[in-house]
Amino acid sequence: MALIGNDNYAKIYNFLKAQGLTDEGAVGTMANIKAESNGKPGNLQNTFEKKLGMTDAEYVAAVDAGTYTNFATDGAGFGICQWTFHTRKEALLGYVKKMAVSVADLEGQLLFMAHEMATNYKSMWNLLKTTTSIKEASDAVLTQYERPADQSDAAKAKRVAYAQEFYEKYAAHGKGQTEDELRALVVAIAEGWLGCNEADGSHKKIIDVYNGHKPLARGYKVKYDDEWCATYGSAVAIEAKLTSIIPTECGCEKHVQLFKDMGAWVEDDAYVPQRGDYVLYDWDDNGKGDCTGNTDHEGIVTECEDGVITVIEGNKKNAVGYRKLTVNARYIRGYGCPDYASIAAAAPGAAEPVNPAPAKKSVAELAQEVIAGKWGNGSDRKLRLTAAGHDYKAVQKRVNEILGTQKAAALEKVAQAVIRGDYGNGAARRKALEADGYDPDEVQALVNKLLKK
Repeated sequence: MALIGNDNYAKIYNFLKAQGLTDEGAVGTMANIKAESNGKPGNLQNTFEKKLGMTDAEYVAAVDAGTYTNFATDGAGFGICQWTFHTRKEALLGYVKKMAVSVADLEGQLLFMAHEMATNYKSMWNLLKTTTSIKEASDAVLTQYERPADQSDAAKAKRVAYAQEFYEKYAAHGKGQTEDELRALVVAIAEGWLGCNEADGSHKKIIDVYNGHKPLARGYKVKYDDEWCATYGSAVAIEAKLTSIIPTECGCEKHVQLFKDMGAWVEDDAYVPQRGDYVLYDWDDNGKGDCTGNTDHEGIVTECEDGVITVIEGNKKNAVGYRKLTVNARYIRGYGCPDYASIAAAAPGAAEPVNPAPAKKSVAELAQEVIAGKWGNGSDRKLRLTAAGHDYKAVQKRVNEILGTQKAAALEKVAQAVIRGDYGNGAARRKALEADGYDPDEVQALVNKLLKK
């Protein structure tokens, strides 16, 4: 993954938000990083520069080259978190080596920090994902994770002050986000719940997000056994902090009216949507003329390419899942089109973002990166995707779908070649197919199927 931001602190903030930390949790963590290293991943503890006779850069170069072999045991604080204890430094070095990056690589250190916190400091990590207190977050990281010698009230107050500065600079919603980044954020949040379902109760967290937002639409608290497609769309808006442009509602028909009230409703069935638009359906549509019936279901557009719309929906067969349909397809009632541009335009420096908030990539984009080899393989892939705040299962599922489609297309192509006689017959055909990496029996089965059509 590529870190987002024009300076280290912007990159750190955006990374932490991608892990699911609250604004307060993110800036509380950043405050400790500032106090420990001033956000510099190549920072060697000052007192050790003279002791070891090396500058920060010389120390990093020697560790990376393998000419300095006492990294884990020299007792020197290092990196953004000033890791000092030998087992933690050894783990850090092993982690970045596995990534094939420098020990001073910011992304490598952030991924290691997130992995370490999520694995060895679970209660603190969970707190950082739920807290709404800057002081609680900053103090927790100081006393549980960093554990410096000075944990006095004065030391705590200094870090809280840093956190407050970071909050004012980075946590104001919409700061520096472009319209496209806001749309990407909505899609990323929606896809983060992919697979949640009623069967195992995982859909309940979506309902809880909706019910936790006040005031409740019409004062109604959604039950776990209610229909929840509109609730899902609203929960996405709540998580994105975009309820000023995306109305919250648990009923589809009422959602249409709220979009209309905002001037954000597009009645034209033939409208070509953008990602982040809301599509609403009428299952009683007869396909003739403009559909104006009652709305039965809704979802969020994740992409629209070559006239094909991909939508992610809550309560699709009692789960969060995808649907594909064509532009101007039957059953489309219309579109809720949030005014993302108004939020982007209101953000200071939006024309030329200074500290962009995380533009989370869609599951489809991540799947293509996985296929290209950018996220490694096996357990390493799972670790890196998870540490970066992505849903590993959802991404891997899309990878399998893409590769399955590609394999099917390739198999049909070679089957057609067999039918044309390009591969010969009998044993010669089998040998030629095997030489090209195909299973002769699998190809023959498809050939037989195609010839029966």
